[in-house]
Amino acid sequence: MNFASSMRQKIVEMHPELTAIRRDIHAHPELGMEETRTANLIAGKLREWGIEVTEGVGGTGVVGTIHGNRPGPRSLGIRADMDALALTETTSLPYASQTEGVMHACGHDGHVAVLLGASRCLTENPDFEGTVHVIFQPAEEGRGGARAMLNDGLFDRFPCDAVYALHSGPGGRVGDIATNAGPLMAGTGRFDVTFSGQGGHGGLAPHLATDLSIVQAHFVLALHTIIGRDLPASENAVISIGYLSGGIQEAFNVMPSTLTLSGTMRCYSKETQKVFDQRIIELAESLAQAHGAKAVARSHWITPPLINPEEQTVIVAAAATAAIGTDRVVTNLPPITAGEDFAFMMETRPGALVFLHNGPAADPDAPIPMIHTPNYNFNDAAIPDGVAYWVELVHQQLNG
Repeated sequence: MNFASSMRQKIVEMHPELTAIRRDIHAHPELGMEETRTANLIAGKLREWGIEVTEGVGGTGVVGTIHGNRPGPRSLGIRADMDALALTETTSLPYASQTEGVMHACGHDGHVAVLLGASRCLTENPDFEGTVHVIFQPAEEGRGGARAMLNDGLFDRFPCDAVYALHSGPGGRVGDIATNAGPLMAGTGRFDVTFSGQGGHGGLAPHLATDLSIVQAHFVLALHTIIGRDLPASENAVISIGYLSGGIQEAFNVMPSTLTLSGTMRCYSKETQKVFDQRIIELAESLAQAHGAKAVARSHWITPPLINPEEQTVIVAAAATAAIGTDRVVTNLPPITAGEDFAFMMETRPGALVFLHNGPAADPDAPIPMIHTPNYNFNDAAIPDGVAYWVELVHQQLNG
């Protein structure tokens, strides 16, 4: 019998408490670097279970340290993120967000509950060699939580030979685990461009003004030549405009003197990131110059690509298979263009990320609720499988 199977009854007994914790966190969401209530709840539970706790790591981060009952030099890190998003919830659940304009729309409430359950199982049954650090990270949603923890000496203070993470995945069969070796999640970035020129009357004397609408139109079209021209057609990448502003709607006949647009970039290699950075600036400046305008262009990468190494992917697949069964583990999940700042931790330590499936929509005729939407809700039925996966991973890695 594997370790997870021997713990299954304990996990089932814990399920109602973990569900209550998850729903409490869901009802009280907090944005990145503001997770004081969530961090206090986590620290309190860990201490209640006799786990060594360090608070304030990288801001509001919490790290619990669990020692096996046998000495050993190896150590693992298991990470869960705990921040919410600036969205207004529309689920109408009895435990829906009580904070206006903030909700757990990405499943981080479930990530915390699953890791708390694993923490309790491991500290009450420390049948392993070495040390496990359970890492509760703030500010995954674009506010730099992973880098903040790393800059605060995360892996110097809490040495880890490898670090692993789990993320809620919409759809699939609830509790199934999916991953792949190689690129799994995209590097994500944003760009901002401001065009400027001579404003003027669009009806009386447009020839005396700089028509920035023409400049931006050529620029937007040129952006979409980067993929397939500056990059090979086989390279998976995305570039999209999400914001465009210029002039005043009421003054519809006035040609603006400035026009600003912003967008997102997604790709799976640092080489592609460099191409995006270079070409966005070159296209903005050259097209502005061609039309007698000026351009200021900037790009910024929020997360690097998340790439699962082959060795660690084999490790997580083996643990998942032992925990929940071969037929419930997918190892060829296509890469997705969402980003995840856990990639920063994986740049400093080997590791891997898996997805814990959230299940189909409650209404079979309705679309599956997606993350980062106002109707997303982590499925509590997935908690036991997530806990079993974590404890099996630790047992396999720290008993060999």
